[in-house]
Amino acid sequence: MLNHNSLKAILAEVNEVSNEDIRDEIVSDIYTKSKSLCKKVVSQQPAMYRSDKLDEIFTSRIWGFPIMLIMLGAIFYITIAGANVPSDMIASLFGYLEGKLTILFETMHAPEWLHGILVLGLFRGTGWVISVMLPPMAIFFPIFALLENYGYLPRVAFNMDRLFKRAGGHGKQSLTMAMGFGCNAAAILSTRIIESPRERMLAILTNNFVPCNGRWPTLILLASLFMVTGFSGATGTLVTAGILIGFVMLGVVVTLTVSWVLSKTALKGVPTHYTLELPPFRKPKFWNTILRASLDKAWYVLKRAVIVAAPASILTWVFANIYVGDTSILMHFVNFLDPFGKALGMDGFIMAAFILGLPANEIVIPILIMAYLSQGAMLEIEDLSKLKQVFIDQGWTWLTALNMMLFSLLHFPCGTTLVNIYKETKSPKWTFMSFLIPTVIAIGVTWLTATVARAFGWV
Repeated sequence: MLNHNSLKAILAEVNEVSNEDIRDEIVSDIYTKSKSLCKKVVSQQPAMYRSDKLDEIFTSRIWGFPIMLIMLGAIFYITIAGANVPSDMIASLFGYLEGKLTILFETMHAPEWLHGILVLGLFRGTGWVISVMLPPMAIFFPIFALLENYGYLPRVAFNMDRLFKRAGGHGKQSLTMAMGFGCNAAAILSTRIIESPRERMLAILTNNFVPCNGRWPTLILLASLFMVTGFSGATGTLVTAGILIGFVMLGVVVTLTVSWVLSKTALKGVPTHYTLELPPFRKPKFWNTILRASLDKAWYVLKRAVIVAAPASILTWVFANIYVGDTSILMHFVNFLDPFGKALGMDGFIMAAFILGLPANEIVIPILIMAYLSQGAMLEIEDLSKLKQVFIDQGWTWLTALNMMLFSLLHFPCGTTLVNIYKETKSPKWTFMSFLIPTVIAIGVTWLTATVARAFGWV
């Protein structure tokens, strides 16, 4: 029989043996020994040798993170620089077509309400969706897919592994977080790779803090329009890319912080360990990857945004033109939310757009634009500078844009993600927590930002 002191001694020895550094050292020694044995009996292909050399660079403690940030910055730079011209061209095309449709309706002596619903509501709203969202997505997703197919993303997960362990999570949480950059709903399903229920719940509750494909257009658009005042050309694009990197890093920091807090409170436990085997680098099928990413991701997101935004544009126009007393239904809702929105550095229109955009993050900006346009800012779609003027006419400042970006990054998951969370957890409690935690953080961060900016007289 073991007495209490003996059990404590054995437990202390087990904890010491399971120490992360000792485990990593054991794995490293095993790998080094197996590699030396392989060199004696296996002839290595040049491609495998090059892959090992690249891994020494991409997973280096010194160079791993800087290279990761440079890669991310390059993607943003190419996306922003490449999207400006086609966005303006598409906007101009829709502006031209809107003018022709207006002439057609006038020739047909169509009722003004029909012209408002179909042209000023449906067509104009859909045109803004396509011109704002299509060009950046058509560039961003194929480039990201090329990095994924080449084998670089597992190296990113390897670099993030140690950070997640220290935050009390599982190393595989870095893989599910990377999946969240594409779609948070799909990333929730990917958490099945984490065997520990506790650590899987951590991954589910924190996945929302990385921007998904529905939030990228909002971040890119507002950063381009408001965050680079005083810069132009390549410098402006570079600054915008740097700002977007900052938002991604903020999302990662919030993910790690919330993981650490939950692992010390509601989800206490000892992190489990795993060994990540890196796949070899491989040359992707360039055009096939670009085509598939364009169709599978960019086209899917755009289609979903248009399908949801089309009826939303009609309803927005209708609510803006049906009056209860001397105020429209839309303005009753906006006025109710406006004090809360102002306290967060935004306004009632923005808060209404986020609430109505719960089904899909892709439609937040389209709903906001349509709500503003329905209030008299009836600008034709000519270029994106007109869109900035719409926002300025509604009283926007740099703080409004910044806090909308922060709220977009941190706020509650979309409806599809919440449904997946409930399916995976079978728990109304944890589904509600996955909604509550990011919402509270988003409100807290934007309120603090607005309060500090006003206290120092920056706005």
